[in-house]
Amino acid sequence: MKHVSTMSFTASIGLLAIFAVDFVDMIFISMLGHAELAAAIGYAGTLLFVSSSISIGMSIAAGVIVSRGIGNGHTEKAAQSASNVALFGVISAVIICSLMLTFINPILEFLGAKGETLHLASNYLRIILPTMPIMMIAMIANGLLRAHGDAKRAMYATLAGGIVNAILDPIFIFAFNLDLTGAAMASVCARIAMMMASLWPMIRIYNGFAKPSLRSMTGEIREINGIAAPAVLANIATPIGSSFVTRSMAEFGDNAVAGAAIIGRLVPVAFSVVFALSGAIGPIIGQNAGAGNPARVKEAYIDALKFTAIYVIAISLVLFILRQPIIALFNAGDEARSLILLFCGPISLTYFFVGIIFVSNASFNNLNHPFYSTWVNWGRNTVGTFLPIMLCTPIWGASGVLIGQALGSVVFAFVSLYLAKTVMNAPHTASHKEPFLANMRNHIVSGRRH
Repeated sequence: MKHVSTMSFTASIGLLAIFAVDFVDMIFISMLGHAELAAAIGYAGTLLFVSSSISIGMSIAAGVIVSRGIGNGHTEKAAQSASNVALFGVISAVIICSLMLTFINPILEFLGAKGETLHLASNYLRIILPTMPIMMIAMIANGLLRAHGDAKRAMYATLAGGIVNAILDPIFIFAFNLDLTGAAMASVCARIAMMMASLWPMIRIYNGFAKPSLRSMTGEIREINGIAAPAVLANIATPIGSSFVTRSMAEFGDNAVAGAAIIGRLVPVAFSVVFALSGAIGPIIGQNAGAGNPARVKEAYIDALKFTAIYVIAISLVLFILRQPIIALFNAGDEARSLILLFCGPISLTYFFVGIIFVSNASFNNLNHPFYSTWVNWGRNTVGTFLPIMLCTPIWGASGVLIGQALGSVVFAFVSLYLAKTVMNAPHTASHKEPFLANMRNHIVSGRRH
């Protein structure tokens, strides 16, 4: 439990720095007094969520492969794998970024953006999206630091990005009167800072990268894809669900979209520890699985769920107490106000079930069942989102969108619990023990020969 808590809190501090800046961004934009600006961030955030999810998926793959290598003593192979994943990630980011920029307006129109809001969101994205390869490197390097067990330096890297963004935001937005353009420029600088702060310790301290090689990457691409593809697909599912939420909110006007955007910035700040837990618990499970210790794998999983329950209850109480100040802080209109009140009440408690899904997905990715996380995430963000929202919105209007989304999370949390129990009780959980023991036997035999 101490290890889980330490890894989660240190990971969350760095994430909190980034999310808090996004949160402050929304405060600054709300202070300008235009619902269109807040709504534009809501629409743009869905696309940025897609690009971030792909980067996170690649960082998961890097963490899984490298933590296994470290766990069974193959450090040189781990370094080569780190370079291969990074190279593959950059190539993928360039391709995906180019496609998104090409079809940016049709995508925003599909989400429900119109007129000035469409124009604002498009300009905002055209500044940030080209930095996707930079964010990809930053996220992969950060995941590799965690694979080495260095939660502190991984935290410092994300913290560096948050500090840069926090300093530049008010300067660009207010001093230079750049509004959304200024917020986008500050985010670009923050991504560069995070990449540099993540790469430095990996290169200088851990010598964690081998010489990049297309041939080596091609040779390992099957293994990378075996983990990266389901991890990326699993992470992309979330923005797919969010896009349906945004489109559903658009039916109730810019005020509802602005309210959803405010909640979208509030959620990662309030529940940053829950989000960080997924990345923090992965290396713990991966190293114990690599060392052939299934009992410790189960212990880590159970402790992570206990940790999630305690944290969500505590934060939900804080949100309930602060619900009126939050409404005043964002100068929320009637529709946005009702959505914030609902979120700061019962909806926030349902993030315990979101936490169950995150922890379970981390176990799937590290126990040779990465596609389970893909199925759970896609199920939750398709059937588990579309169907409940379609049933709830005719009854509760815009509030029904939040209620339906929460109900889907509850259902699929129980699905992920069942699958996680099945995976951890399966005989293959202990199979990682064999190569580890084989290496030990080889060392012993070699020593006796000498």
